[in-house]
Amino acid sequence: MITDIETFFHQGCGRCSRFATPECSVHLWENGLSDLRRICCAAGLIETVKWGHPCYVHEGRNIVIIGAFRRHFCLSFFNAALMKDPAGVMVRQGPNTDHPNLISFDDAAQVAAQEGLILSYLKEAMGYAEAGIKPEKVQAALDYPDELVEALEGDAELDEAFRALTPGRQRSYVINLNGAKQSATRVARIAKFRDKILAGKGASER
Repeated sequence: MITDIETFFHQGCGRCSRFATPECSVHLWENGLSDLRRICCAAGLIETVKWGHPCYVHEGRNIVIIGAFRRHFCLSFFNAALMKDPAGVMVRQGPNTDHPNLISFDDAAQVAAQEGLILSYLKEAMGYAEAGIKPEKVQAALDYPDELVEALEGDAELDEAFRALTPGRQRSYVINLNGAKQSATRVARIAKFRDKILAGKGASER
């Protein structure tokens, strides 16, 4: 992944084979990404690079991060549970995202057209950072698949290791297993995941 901010806007994030090629998604949305960058900087945010993407910080807290994809580009808000979203423009990043957390664009011109709105949302998020306000942590109940329940009940070592995982890592396994349509697939995944669980890792960790 890249570590220099200018590299992102000219070559990409470095996380796929399209990096530094004409096919990189940053070239599809060059003008829109440039406008997002300008607005974030104009708001007084500190520009940095995190996870290979432009991240904007205020009062020591991450406020937003910019992303570019094949079909859209976006401005994602950290601590999205605090955002009021009076214009109703924020959407969820995915089905497992608890709150609408990003503004998505499929036309580069949309950014300039919504500049005032974007700036107001940035100022709102910056205000929470200045006041030290953070969203309440709400741990949603996990819907354990039957196969996982049975595996934990029949394997004391696995059960102890799974209970010792962080809530986020436990959630990663439940989501992964619930995504399988067939019981046999879930059983096979549990067997495959056993060593990772014993090692204290999440489903997507190497």
